[in-house]
Amino acid sequence: MQRGGMAGQTPPFAPFEWLIAWRYLRARRAEGGVSAMTVISFLGIMLAVFALIATLSVRSGFRAEFVDTILGANAHVTVYSAVHVDEAGRTSRVIDDFEEMAARLAKVPGVTRVAPLIKGQVMASAHGRNTGVEVFGIKHADLLTVPRVADPDHALGDIARFPEGVAIGSGVARELNLSIGDSVRVISPDGARTAFGTSPRISAYEVVYIFSAGRYDIDRTRLYMPFKEAQIFFNRDGVADEMEVMVANPDQIEGMRMDLLRAGGERAMLWTWRDSAGAFLRALDVEDNVMFVILSILVLIAAMNIISGLIMLVKNKGRDIGILRTMGLTEGAVLRVFFICGASVGVLGTIAGVILGCLFAIYIDQVFSLVNYVSGGGVWDPSIRGIYELPAELRLEDVLKAVALSLSLSFIVTIFPARRAARMNPVEALRYE
Repeated sequence: MQRGGMAGQTPPFAPFEWLIAWRYLRARRAEGGVSAMTVISFLGIMLAVFALIATLSVRSGFRAEFVDTILGANAHVTVYSAVHVDEAGRTSRVIDDFEEMAARLAKVPGVTRVAPLIKGQVMASAHGRNTGVEVFGIKHADLLTVPRVADPDHALGDIARFPEGVAIGSGVARELNLSIGDSVRVISPDGARTAFGTSPRISAYEVVYIFSAGRYDIDRTRLYMPFKEAQIFFNRDGVADEMEVMVANPDQIEGMRMDLLRAGGERAMLWTWRDSAGAFLRALDVEDNVMFVILSILVLIAAMNIISGLIMLVKNKGRDIGILRTMGLTEGAVLRVFFICGASVGVLGTIAGVILGCLFAIYIDQVFSLVNYVSGGGVWDPSIRGIYELPAELRLEDVLKAVALSLSLSFIVTIFPARRAARMNPVEALRYE
């Protein structure tokens, strides 16, 4: 009757079950506990969760920084013309009615800005140095709406003076040893047309603004020139090479294709930011999934230590289990005691791992500076990585994924040794005592 009354009155996870589990967890090995194995299990879970959150935050930060630099310094959509034959019988892609096209494109729902561009590749020369650059001929008002150029992290000079000279990337300035007020020569092989053919065109411009867009390839190659001056320099009188279109929601750009094509006209063609970076973004998605699977295996391996610890604990506590069962403890109560032992290690290890992972993501700059100092510098090469620093973005989604994975694995692996303890026959456990 006492046994039945205890079973009927004791709720699951009663205080005495937590008390027994806590005594088992902190018991020394001489007392039949497995404190060393418990510590190892705790550290394994903690480090695995830390590695998972740190990796996911860095991958999220890298992707966000990459996309932000694309959208902040480049067109969301480039509208250009199909090849056609001009009056002189030469093939051309220039847009004759660019003002009318710009007005039509601006009316498309979701479009925030349309800017005609003149583009060309030239050689820039200064102080005895030469480098290839890509010229963007753009109106001053339109340049002010390019976020990573008009409002960069680092800039020199005054963008308000853009109509008086040119704006260059910090990489171009470093390569040619240029500073504000210096003169840069721009050389194009497709220059003035004369009776004797086309001669190279060389013009000198004052550097009035130096920007850092956050992307090495942009800062290293880009030069902005006033639109009218670019038309003259590249023999584009009265025409534009392409239209730079910005939209309110770049992620929905694919749904705007047909509207933009209709507004652009019969010869209009599109090149979106996803067309230029889509392959790289898809590669990042694949890499993110692979990294999550690999790190999930690490979490599983760490969780397996809980099984080892619990099996040893059940073996050492066989006599105790037999006594508790004869006192009236049910199989369910014994199962819950050992489940609490294993789950507690998983929960505490997960909490510690989350704290370390979040701290790593928050203080990524200091951590990276320390690693760079210890290794002697040169750990991060922007010419290879494309961006100047290691970014990290701590997202609630990533943290929840890591917590859910760790806790679910910890709880699942705990059930098997706990069931073994619950099914232990008390008579067999006490036979040789």
